[in-house]
Amino acid sequence: MDGTTQHLQVVESALPLLFKDGITQPQETTFCQAVRDGTLPAVMPNVRDFPAAMKLPAARMPRIRSFVSVPVTLSDGTLYGTFCAAGFTADKALTTRDQALMDVLAHAASVVIEPGLLEQTRRGEITGRLGLVISAGGPLVVLQPVVELATGRRVGAEALSRFPHHWNKAPDVCFAEAHSVGLGDSLELLALAGAAAHLDRVSGYVAMNVSPATLLTADCTQLLALPLPRILLELSEHDPVADYDALTAVLAPLRAAGMRLAIDDVGAGFSSLRHIVLTTPDVIKLDRSIVDTVSTDPVLSTLVRSLTEFGHGCGAQVVAEGIETAADADALTELGVDYGQGWHYGRPGPAADLSDTTSSDTTAFIAGSQPGRCVPAPRDPAHSSISSPTRSLTGSR
Repeated sequence: MDGTTQHLQVVESALPLLFKDGITQPQETTFCQAVRDGTLPAVMPNVRDFPAAMKLPAARMPRIRSFVSVPVTLSDGTLYGTFCAAGFTADKALTTRDQALMDVLAHAASVVIEPGLLEQTRRGEITGRLGLVISAGGPLVVLQPVVELATGRRVGAEALSRFPHHWNKAPDVCFAEAHSVGLGDSLELLALAGAAAHLDRVSGYVAMNVSPATLLTADCTQLLALPLPRILLELSEHDPVADYDALTAVLAPLRAAGMRLAIDDVGAGFSSLRHIVLTTPDVIKLDRSIVDTVSTDPVLSTLVRSLTEFGHGCGAQVVAEGIETAADADALTELGVDYGQGWHYGRPGPAADLSDTTSSDTTAFIAGSQPGRCVPAPRDPAHSSISSPTRSLTGSR
């Protein structure tokens, strides 16, 4: 009962022409509504004994003569509809005991119905919210510098997606929600396009993050018709890969044309070692969860050292995400990590905050670096050892 119309959803009847799934009628003319309003009792052994009932259409066609109706209530107290039984003859044996049985059945019905209703509500809310972002051209894309730990030199910038603050949802949550309602590819492609737009605005590399599923789409391949030597494409370790052969086939021509590949979120996601072995990335990015407090946690220190040695052994450079203190930065340098990013080096912001080359010796100031500290701009892509990481899709702080 949606407020104006009664919908029969599940019907068992000896007269299927009169009663069947999908029949609708004005809600205000039904026995069910009259019971809800209190003008009729929940149990009517003989409808003829109730003048108010005899005035309703159901008393004339299909000539209902006995009736019982109980509410179907969801766990939060919301009234979803009613659970009813009707007879074409009077039934003196119909009593409140039958109402009690109907109550039990109605509760069982609510248990079956509620999960689907919650999912429908969830999908509707997500679709409406993210649909507005998609129609507006995608999320806001900002940049965060990536630096060489040993020198402080900026080698690239990671593109990060930002969604309305009042949602209070992390970017990776927003993308996961989008995929759960069939909008994931569209949202990721718009984020990639937003990241690619920065290529003409900043020097060095721009790193872009994409899920394996979206990467396999034809639209993504078409979008990646970009200056590939300036791109580091990051695959999130959180996402499983259903077909590594298909993934390799898509990546091969892109990597042959100069694009670098990174595995993102290493240490916190989906089967990282297998992910790395089967994709042979140029870069592995250590997740912030194993970077934060590495300077004081011997377990994290051991883990970071092991992953760094593993990455170097595989021929990959190592980037640490989420560096927020000088102590952690120093510890990571000592552990052999090559590159880093985080609030210690610069918060995500507009492209204008990443200074371009300002002199012939390629020296530039990088937003977020220590006051007065001069940091060289990225080297020429042909000679650089790291592609610009971009995480336009999952996004960190």
